[in-house]
Amino acid sequence: MKTLSQLQVKIFADGADKKGMLEMYAKPFVKGFTTNPTLMRKANINDYEVFAIDILRVIKDKPISFEVFSDDFDEMYEQARLIASWGKNVYVKIPVSNTKGESACAFIQELAKAGVKQNVTALMTLDQVKAVTRALADGPAACISVFAGRIADTGRDPVPMMRAALSIMSAYPQLELIWASPRELLNIFQSDEIGCHIITATNDIINKLSLVGKDLNEFSLETVKMFYQDALAAGFQLSVEDTLAEAL
Repeated sequence: MKTLSQLQVKIFADGADKKGMLEMYAKPFVKGFTTNPTLMRKANINDYEVFAIDILRVIKDKPISFEVFSDDFDEMYEQARLIASWGKNVYVKIPVSNTKGESACAFIQELAKAGVKQNVTALMTLDQVKAVTRALADGPAACISVFAGRIADTGRDPVPMMRAALSIMSAYPQLELIWASPRELLNIFQSDEIGCHIITATNDIINKLSLVGKDLNEFSLETVKMFYQDALAAGFQLSVEDTLAEAL
């Protein structure tokens, strides 16, 4: 098993809680950040722009993605240009389609021609990867986020699809594949093994990196102790003698 220092895949922290983001920023192995409206809502953020500008006062030297939230492509374009103006390290997250299922690729291509760095998100098929790759082909640095975790949620193995996505994108070195929505620490090692460029992960998953290489016998004993201590703390009791007497 590789150590953390041997991993080639870049780990991006996925979240919108300022305290948590700054904790991750202090970790040298965290190479970037991603956010989205759902995470911001969970963090009780009310003013999108104020939050973003506040974070960017600290996070100036690592990539960070902020997502458009309109469902209209013309309005998305205006939002994208504004978001891109917030900093040189900013990538604009663009959904692969709007809520009507209309492809955003023409709009993505327009932004690429305008020099906007994008993180195209919510992809789950290779046809989408092909279309988005074509749209980004002549533009600046960009990311393509394939939601491997959600693909796995459907009972499909995401690894073959992620390998194929890398192959599709290989002719365009400015494009990086993101393994998005991982479900467990193992996904970091899976993404590294296939040569994926980036994996996004929540703070909970990133903090599990301290377990890498842990002795499994020791881990087993710690788990047994945890169950025992929790049972004591809960004050659980069983009237074993009464139960046996009734059985007899």
